Amino acid sequence: MNTTEIFEQFLKSKNVTTDTRNISKNCIFFALKGANFNGNQFAQEAINQGAMLAIVDEKEYENINQNIYFVHNALETLQDLAKTYRNYLKIPFIGLTGSNGKTTTKELISAVLKERFNTHYTFGNLNNHIGVPLTILAIPEDAEIAVIEMGANHQKEIELLASISQPDFGYITNFGKAHLEGFGGIEGVIKGKSELYDFLRTNHRTAFVNFNDPIQVEKTSDIKRITFSDQNNVDVQVELIENETEYLAVKYQDLIIQSHLTGNYNFSNISCAIAIGQHFGVALKSIQNGIENYFPSNSRSQIIAKENYKIVMDAYNANPSSMEASLTNFVQFEGTKTIVIGDMFELGKESKAEHQRILELAESLNFDQIFLLGLHFKETITHHSNVQKFDDRVSFENYLKENPITTQNILIKGSHGMRLDLLENI
Repeated sequence: MNTTEIFEQFLKSKNVTTDTRNISKNCIFFALKGANFNGNQFAQEAINQGAMLAIVDEKEYENINQNIYFVHNALETLQDLAKTYRNYLKIPFIGLTGSNGKTTTKELISAVLKERFNTHYTFGNLNNHIGVPLTILAIPEDAEIAVIEMGANHQKEIELLASISQPDFGYITNFGKAHLEGFGGIEGVIKGKSELYDFLRTNHRTAFVNFNDPIQVEKTSDIKRITFSDQNNVDVQVELIENETEYLAVKYQDLIIQSHLTGNYNFSNISCAIAIGQHFGVALKSIQNGIENYFPSNSRSQIIAKENYKIVMDAYNANPSSMEASLTNFVQFEGTKTIVIGDMFELGKESKAEHQRILELAESLNFDQIFLLGLHFKETITHHSNVQKFDDRVSFENYLKENPITTQNILIKGSHGMRLDLLENI
């Protein structure tokens, strides 16, 4: 069965899954394989549960009489189907990648665009070689614009995702010290993320560019671009407003926009959403509404107010760049401050040096208490008496039973694998 034939069936179904736990009547099931599973073994089960079609890539599981069809590679067929549907839709696609802030920026952009358009955007973290095709195939035919988040931890991954989603517009949030092990260092990160720029350049598409970032400016010098920053020589000028709360406020034209985000590192994320809204003709008041009605969740720069203290929950993920930004932002909070920071993963040979650097930064910022969680931070050398180390989250929770934190502000940040988001009730 070829992609054209599968696409004809997809237009009748409009429902694709790779998981038999999510089978719905008349869906199409793609039997994907991984290190510890083989979806081919569940093809018949998918049909029995109501799937109209199952796509397998091991010949022994084919059963045409049961609408189970063999293809050379089920994953590649899923990706080809997504690309076919993307071209069928004929709506603007905005592609988004970067080391930090992808999800927050995606949600801000979508919040603004939804003020005018029927907008479809990446759900959760479905931003990889499987998630991007599934995101595209979930777009309803009446959608007017799509925002596609693209994640990567190796070179050539953004190249693949861009070839599938074929964005008309692209934005890279930043180049940071994330996934250094897979990318092979910061230069590898820049090269890998810039594969989005390569696609835009080759296909004569448009980039949104933060003109406060000299690397972005240099990388897009030969690409059609729409620029934004707090400078004068840009298409969209946004001003950072100093206010007395922990939440970020900006000024665009004559309008003050008060967000529910903390951290000046979110200035570029908000500015990008404004620039994209402006380009697509969203009314200024609607841009304001979209940003002001967006509340962060999922442990991303999320302020949780307790009875006598605040938690800044930023534990969805962490790398040296985002950790540094969080620490330098948190020091500006009024009152006493405790930081709980967990290990940063996928740093490869840079891990020891980066964990030590982050600890030394934390010590220099004079927090009242510093708690380090994880085996990487355990190996660091401390210079202050207010630093305490724990092997993991559980041992730290046990410590807290007898030694509760009493400061007015608590920052919690670490890689997702540390599961520091479970510390919300400390």
